[in-house]
Parts: sequence; structure tokens; C-alpha cells
Amino acid sequence: MRRLRLPLLILLLAGLLRPTLAQDLFMVRSRVPFAEAMLMLQEAVREQGYTLSRVQRVDVGLTNMGYKTDKYRVVFFGKPEQVRRLTREHPELIPYLPLKIAIFAEETDTLLIAANPRRMAEFYGDDELTAVFDQWAEDIQAMLDRLQAAEGM
Repeated sequence: MRRLRLPLLILLLAGLLRPTLAQDLFMVRSRVPFAEAMLMLQEAVREQGYTLSRVQRVDVGLTNMGYKTDKYRVVFFGKPEQVRRLTREHPELIPYLPLKIAIFAEETDTLLIAANPRRMAEFYGDDELTAVFDQWAEDIQAMLDRLQAAEGM
């Protein structure tokens, strides 16, 4: 039961932020062990043309809440010039940038979760932003597909 709490907590939090539809989140399970999946994700980020901003450990707070995990991270990434331009022209995007993917271990598998950037398009009537959100969504999906398709090493 404890193993299910973390994924359920994540989904609950996502649900509380905004009523969700199936396409609000991208979520994949990979057979690749956590350490290798983390390296593959960072490589996939770079191959899609993004710069890794930082990797943040989240497990310390979870451990303090009683969860037993040391394999939970959030990977932040973006295209620096694009992020600077978008936050200057659309400061309301600041909370969403840089882009992020949560990655965590569940037994021998690794799960990856990201918000679908396409969902932001409904809040803007801007074709240029919609194209950016669509590109981000395609790129994130490509990163996740790569990890989902990989076999455990």
C-alpha cells in the first residue's frame, strides 16, 4: 500500500490544482532502473535541443513525511533564450518555466510525469504561444517515449 501512496499523492495534487482530463499529464513507466533512466532523461533533454537547468531532489521532504524513497527528482530544462523572451513578453508564464519532468522509482521501474504544455493554450488567444506549447508537448512526449521504449540495462 505504501508504494501506491507516492503516485497517488502526485495525482491527487495535480487534481487539486485544476480538474484534470486524461491529456493534462504525460505519464510513462520505464523498465530502466532509476539511475540509468535519470541519465537517459538528461540525454533526451539535450537531444531535443534543451538545456538542463537543474535537478532537484524532492525525496528529503518526502522522507520527512514518512515515505521511504531516495529516488525522486524533478528535472528542470528549457531553451534559455526562449525562456527569457517568453517570461519578458508573457510574465504570467514564469511559474511554468523552466519546463519540468518528475522522475521517481517504483520498485524496479521508473515513472516519469510531466504536465502537458498544450493545456496552457486554452488560456491564451495567441497563435505564436500555441505553436510553442505544441512544440514543447511534442518534445516532452518524445523524451518520455524514448525512456518508455528502453529496456532495463
